[in-house]
Amino acid sequence: MSTCTTASQDLDEPLAATAASARTWLLLEQPGPWGAKALTSSHLDPALGHALEAAAEGTGVRIALIRRPGRHADCGMSAVRQVYAAHTTPGNVWLQAATTSAPERLLDLDFAALGMGDSHTFDSVLQGRPHTGDPFAFVCTNGKRDRCCALLGRPLAAELTASGVDAVWEVTHLGGHRFSPTVLVLPFGYAYGRAQAHHVKEVLQGVREGRVVVEGCRGRSTWERPAQAAELAVRTVAHEYAADALTVVRTDGAAPRWEVTVAHTDGRLWRVIVARGASLPPRPESCGSVLGSPARMDVVSVRELLTAATADPVRR
Repeated sequence: MSTCTTASQDLDEPLAATAASARTWLLLEQPGPWGAKALTSSHLDPALGHALEAAAEGTGVRIALIRRPGRHADCGMSAVRQVYAAHTTPGNVWLQAATTSAPERLLDLDFAALGMGDSHTFDSVLQGRPHTGDPFAFVCTNGKRDRCCALLGRPLAAELTASGVDAVWEVTHLGGHRFSPTVLVLPFGYAYGRAQAHHVKEVLQGVREGRVVVEGCRGRSTWERPAQAAELAVRTVAHEYAADALTVVRTDGAAPRWEVTVAHTDGRLWRVIVARGASLPPRPESCGSVLGSPARMDVVSVRELLTAATADPVRR
């Protein structure tokens, strides 16, 4: 049976610049079944789900539900839930953890502040604390959103857990079903597609060492898609894999063409031209959908700018 993932892979659709955009992730434990729109179609109170969606809108915060890998019978859960918040902007990366028996307390958070990288209300409202354990791998397994996420994501989450990787959670929706299994790695916020267990382990080891694995990377969720493309392109050209060495300082232009400026902590700058194209031939963007031509971000050029920190005028 053909699926959206097989079509995408057979057509060698690029992974770069396809990550969901979020400066800050807010993740709430919610075991049991998830519907297509999990915040309002799970065992979480749908009124609370709607209120959380409204509170996060336009703030740079993306909310997702998480659960431990394994069977998910339609039954009750422990009164105490895990909650995580992670800010992914270079220079201000943090990952806070908390527990709560009253998920409605999340409505007391200052979502605008969280989106800007200020964790004070997470800490004061939920008694949050810095997460000191291993980096997290969140594997999308929401089969009600797209069957590929369940067919491919759940076995990956189970394999990682069985092999001794503790910091693995299932997550509701990361976008890009056709790239399943998809994985979000926190705290840095890089997403991966067509993931395999050995590769996820390599990615997690990189995070422990403060570096980025570019292979299979969809982009850093901190940025919008043109900036994701630019940052990954600079990493490849400059052979720079330290996670917080690069930041996107500005994006000029509008669809279908942007100029993105990427800065290094050592003072170097790059100007990257990114153009929006259409993926051809048409393919399903998710299982059961009509054929379409999803937008892709093509890097036209990468040019290092002359700065006081370098004697080389221009590199392409």
